[in-house]
Amino acid sequence: MAIKMHFGELGNMSYLRPNYAKALVDTIKAAGGQPFLTDCNTLYPGSRKNAIEHLYCAWENGFTPLSAGCPIIIGDGLKGTDDIVVPVAGGEYVKEARIGRAVMDADIFISLTHFKGHEVTGFGGAIKNIGMGCGSRAGKKEQHSNGKPHISAQKCRGCKKCLKECANEGLVFDQKSKKMAITPNCVGCGRCIGACNFDAISFALNAAVKELNCRMAEYTKAVLDGRPHFHISIIRDVSPTCDCHSGNDAPILPNIGMFASFDPLALDQACVDACLKAEPLPGSQLADEMARSAFHDHHDHFESTNPNAEYKTCLAHAKKIGLGNAEYELIEVK
Repeated sequence: MAIKMHFGELGNMSYLRPNYAKALVDTIKAAGGQPFLTDCNTLYPGSRKNAIEHLYCAWENGFTPLSAGCPIIIGDGLKGTDDIVVPVAGGEYVKEARIGRAVMDADIFISLTHFKGHEVTGFGGAIKNIGMGCGSRAGKKEQHSNGKPHISAQKCRGCKKCLKECANEGLVFDQKSKKMAITPNCVGCGRCIGACNFDAISFALNAAVKELNCRMAEYTKAVLDGRPHFHISIIRDVSPTCDCHSGNDAPILPNIGMFASFDPLALDQACVDACLKAEPLPGSQLADEMARSAFHDHHDHFESTNPNAEYKTCLAHAKKIGLGNAEYELIEVK
């Protein structure tokens, strides 16, 4: 049984702690299952771009066989190349997804997701944890490849922070203008957007974000089709950006609770609905954004936090391709 979760980038403090995994692992083992925790390597530089660094990162963040109660297996192997081609039934953007082999070898799939904000896809929920997270490095590149960002020369301060986040030589620093520029090697992963403190980098066309959302939903369908699956999302420490960053800002929303479903689309919809009903936390990025005189209210906490982000096309496309149903019945357990 594969338990897909995020082990957190080194320096980040908002990721789900190992005790959540341990509670799930103990339940599975008591029922006779053989669980393992898994994630695939990243496309960008950091602490998780190959299996050795990825495992060291997981260990430093507290994930060991002792703390989690089961082994950790990096889904796409040592260098992110151990993947398998999986057909996408009804795929419009992706006909064959490249998924980490260990993920597909499991008989049963469970996602354990930290529900939080995201600088490109609005929020990171079950669909993003599965679709993007289970893609091998080649799979992640395919999902990101059609959209490329734009850099505003007026806003760019030439700090080069974004350059450290690029793994594909997609950025170059112009010594004459002292500004960053996009090169033809850019794969559109969007990592530089989250690294920029001055809002100088954005996707030139919103359609690029929408296509990323659709590809992510189709990758999720490839992972789940044909085997039992279950999904858990925990809404706490709702950071404004992804756990992939080596730091994180204050939570934008209060802790809300734990949600679970056999349907990943219903789960994401229920989680986002619960978040939109919550009041922003004082001192957060969202509260600061709302206090600005030039604030444009998107009437959506996630899009107001990251105005370049968009998530509705992901949910709509997930429904269109039969990944799940956005309608749900919320049963509260206290």
